[in-house]
Amino acid sequence: MRSFVLRQGRLTVAQEQAFVDLWPCYGVDWVPGTPLDLVTLFGNGRPVVLEIGFGNGDSLAAMAAAAPLHNWLGVEVHGPGVGHLLLEIERRGLGNLRVVRHDAVELLTGGLQPGSLARVQLFFPDPWPKQRHHKRRILTSAFLDLLARVLAPSGVFHAATDWEPYATQMLEVLEAQGLPFANTAGAGRFAERPQTRPLTRFEQRGERLGHQVRDLVFRRR
Repeated sequence: MRSFVLRQGRLTVAQEQAFVDLWPCYGVDWVPGTPLDLVTLFGNGRPVVLEIGFGNGDSLAAMAAAAPLHNWLGVEVHGPGVGHLLLEIERRGLGNLRVVRHDAVELLTGGLQPGSLARVQLFFPDPWPKQRHHKRRILTSAFLDLLARVLAPSGVFHAATDWEPYATQMLEVLEAQGLPFANTAGAGRFAERPQTRPLTRFEQRGERLGHQVRDLVFRRR
């Protein structure tokens, strides 16, 4: 069962052109089941950060610009967001950011080598607030097993949500007995927002509506 609903939306003229002109430069034509060679993809062996579901990509581009000694890989299924990020990569001249347009769970399952990532980010995933839809939430014990496989020892998983019930469930799942993750904020606690995570427009809107944002930062044992 997928954790997302594919809402394509309409591409702008600029976004359509970005897929023609910029995808060959920054896009990754991943073949499912084939592990990516990240050293070849980026042309170096620097630590790789994966962001799952980057939305329009503004915050991901900002992070990649602020940390040029890391390689950044974004995975997203929605075309307009991918097109927007391609334009932003070109505008900023980012040589350390690549984009995959695919289901993140499939990428984690068959597209990444064990221990190949320094960090995985999951910011504001769909909370699926209705009880009958909770089974669609992406953060499950099975998902964490996939993360544990691709994260290097001492690698970091950083999640954020402005939906309090989902934050509580995330914390419970991450701290379940037997999982190879340690809460960097201490047992049962949420983390402070790291300065490295920029405020998104979505997050700013949520704060205006009174939504409290929760960050969860866990380290691979």
